[in-house]
Amino acid sequence: MRRFSFILLTGFLFLASSAQAALTPRQLLDKAASVVGRKGGATAQFTITADKHTMSGTIAIKGSKFYAQTQQTTTWYDGKTQWTYVADTDEVNISQPTKAQQTQLNPYTFLSLYKKGYALSARKVKGMHEVRLVAQNAKQPIQEAFITLNPTTYQPTMVRMKQQGRWLTITIRNFRAVNQSDATFVFPSKRYPTAEIIDLR
Repeated sequence: MRRFSFILLTGFLFLASSAQAALTPRQLLDKAASVVGRKGGATAQFTITADKHTMSGTIAIKGSKFYAQTQQTTTWYDGKTQWTYVADTDEVNISQPTKAQQTQLNPYTFLSLYKKGYALSARKVKGMHEVRLVAQNAKQPIQEAFITLNPTTYQPTMVRMKQQGRWLTITIRNFRAVNQSDATFVFPSKRYPTAEIIDLR
């Protein structure tokens, strides 16, 4: 009887410690935000799939700033202004994108969205954390999203988001903490002397 009581007590303690160790959906995303949003910046490779179209590239981030390069375009965003260079036409489009527009090239935009206006839930899928975000009103730029996190590092490995009835999937690989200069996120006009500037602001 005493042995049975000891086993029962041990089981309860294990369950209690497991419950305490379990993180809420917001805590999971807080951890992801602290990893990705490190002060010095980071780099990663990504693949975006939408409507059976696929685009791959590399990205550097630092806070809200990002630099993304694909085969088709190169984009610089300094937190306010975005420059997109299109190699085929030798054009640079200058704009001030909305949060929804930023998600089309920056897989980490969701980190500034989840803290307000979304209902959060989480589950384990194939050993990974999957956090679901559902917008609480129709004005949110992203109506629904699924964020897959590495259970050890809390680095996002996949982001699926729905905007305007369209699903966008971003797969993220080779995330590395690498310090970035602020100049990385500003269009280097001297390197593109022949480019036509199209100001869309």
